[in-house]
Amino acid sequence: MAVTDEAIEKIKGMIVSGALRPGDRLPKESELAAELGLSRNSLREAVRALSLIRILDVRQGDGTYVTSLDPQLLLEALSFVVDFHRDDTVLEFLAVRRILEPAATAMAALRVSEQQLNALESQLDKLGEAPSVEELVACDLEFHRGIVQSAGNSVLCSLLDGLSGPTTRARIWRGLTQEDAVTGTLREHRAILAALRDRDAEAARSWATVHIASVEQWLRSTL
Repeated sequence: MAVTDEAIEKIKGMIVSGALRPGDRLPKESELAAELGLSRNSLREAVRALSLIRILDVRQGDGTYVTSLDPQLLLEALSFVVDFHRDDTVLEFLAVRRILEPAATAMAALRVSEQQLNALESQLDKLGEAPSVEELVACDLEFHRGIVQSAGNSVLCSLLDGLSGPTTRARIWRGLTQEDAVTGTLREHRAILAALRDRDAEAARSWATVHIASVEQWLRSTL
């Protein structure tokens, strides 16, 4: 194991064990290096690496702190990578979304509140029966975000937020070129909502799978 990797593992161990908690300030560099049996250089490199992925917050003139460790904060590193995706990886993003989002939709069926269901229905009603492709895709993003949020898992919500962005262009492209894409999407949204209202987790999972897989299958055949 490289010296810097060893230093990262030791700091991570302190956080996992509870020796360092969210919001805690790290001991002085010389003290922490001695405590962990590391050189100050390797400790410095480890702190720099952990600050890049938002585990640590280096405050100039104040010290280094453990961040809140909030999932949204930690997953910003994933979002950064996702923003630089290539077009030929969109299918891979869709495949991962097809694995995760049906599970989140099934969870939502058991947890979603009546107020959240009404908000989802209001989104669909406001969209109408003949939206533009751009309006449909914007609603699609909000509709699925609302469902995942109601599942009550912030990590899953952050992951799917990061995965959804790279597929937006493919969804618009499909809406513009596939004859029944708009009506099919509206029908699938209503079916997902009906399964959520019925508290039918398996039906919700199935409809979410069909919904995402249809985009994936279209893009695969087009490419």
